[in-house]
Amino acid sequence: MIRHRHIDKICIFAALAALLITTLFIQGEALGIKPLSASPGYETRLFDDSRVHTIDLQLEDWETFLAAAPSETYFQCDVVIDGELFPDTGLRAKGNNSRRLVEEYGLTRYSLKLELDHFREGQSYYGLDKFSLDASFQDNSYLKNYIAYDMMEYMGVPSPFCSYVWVTVNGNPHGLFLAVEEPEEAFARRNFGADYGQLYKPDYKSLNAENRDVALQYISDDPADYDNIFRNAKFQPDDTDKARLISALEILNTGGDLESAVCVDEVLRYFTVQVFVVNLDSYLGRTGHNYFLYEENGQLQILPWDYNLAFATYSLGMPDPVNDAGVYINYPIDTPASREIMSQRPLFHNLMQNDTYFAQYHSYFDELISGYFESGLFETETARVLELISPYVKKDPTAFCSYEDFLQGASTFYDFCALRAESIRGQLDGTLPSTIQEQLDFSGEYIDAGDAWLPDMGELADLDD
Repeated sequence: MIRHRHIDKICIFAALAALLITTLFIQGEALGIKPLSASPGYETRLFDDSRVHTIDLQLEDWETFLAAAPSETYFQCDVVIDGELFPDTGLRAKGNNSRRLVEEYGLTRYSLKLELDHFREGQSYYGLDKFSLDASFQDNSYLKNYIAYDMMEYMGVPSPFCSYVWVTVNGNPHGLFLAVEEPEEAFARRNFGADYGQLYKPDYKSLNAENRDVALQYISDDPADYDNIFRNAKFQPDDTDKARLISALEILNTGGDLESAVCVDEVLRYFTVQVFVVNLDSYLGRTGHNYFLYEENGQLQILPWDYNLAFATYSLGMPDPVNDAGVYINYPIDTPASREIMSQRPLFHNLMQNDTYFAQYHSYFDELISGYFESGLFETETARVLELISPYVKKDPTAFCSYEDFLQGASTFYDFCALRAESIRGQLDGTLPSTIQEQLDFSGEYIDAGDAWLPDMGELADLDD
């Protein structure tokens, strides 16, 4: 028999401790406490970016798949990832203009989407439900998406995991691709916890339409006016979800407490990188798309997606001369588009009207330039990746460019980023103009682009080679 004079207190303490541990075990993630096992298994497997992984796509008739690729039809495919079989995976081509142009030029290098539970309910790759294989379309450097996501992650923006993959089809070499985590259930759980909010990928049906909802403008309280958002929901929103998002857009567009409707810190960090990479096929460009929108408890966040046409390699709507690297190396950080476009992009424009947020935006640029570029991190990481992937690019049978073009593209990419960082440092300290209007009045010397030629990073003409 236990005869301790404090036995009653000990028992009560033990019971309370057990209750506390049980509560944390059940509710810990909802309270923001992540267990040691919270990191998904796929993070240290497929998305270990220290090596090139292998994926073998096993289909009975690859030619039939290629013929149907333009329709984005899912095919049943056995997928072997780093030697491990995942049967009955859904496989389809992905992309908009890239998919159309690959077909038009008679090529076979489509970007691909793999959905592990499409044909086999509940199947996943260590918790991952879906991922893409990016084909580096118009990216001779093979670096644009990888480095853009790395910069976003460095700045604390929820970003997809990615890693390089050597893809084979029925054992035959197909090429070097970039595996990218799709922002869906696994991504949402990883970044926002088990009780995550709503995720959307706003996109237009026609670029010539008004597309005010893609631009995140408040239109009315009618959900039907936001079809380009709700039609592209990753999780089925109910009426309450829709009303909450519309209310956030109303606050964003008409004034009020912006921090009640926008996760300001995250959004400013996102735009810091977005403006650096001069991605004009994005929310800050004429198209206004290529982003994910996350909403939780009435607050909005904007998440990164699709950078193969970033680093000033998107021509639609760009000022002449299209290929003048000096224009985009010195592109102004405070007005990264014309007044016509900026006035229609409230998530950027309306935050920039607030002096506190504007100063915060500049402080994040200082953090990015000093921590990622001036520290040598960019140089080291770029060199590491190029050493890793060069042997694979050299033997890539479906590459959009030659190995020599890859080397030139990577060199141009590096120069563009290094010079862009130098220009932004000048814009921050006031020695270079940071707005379009200031540039019109500026008579000094900009950062010289040297012999950098933007098409070296990838252009449509490469598809003819």
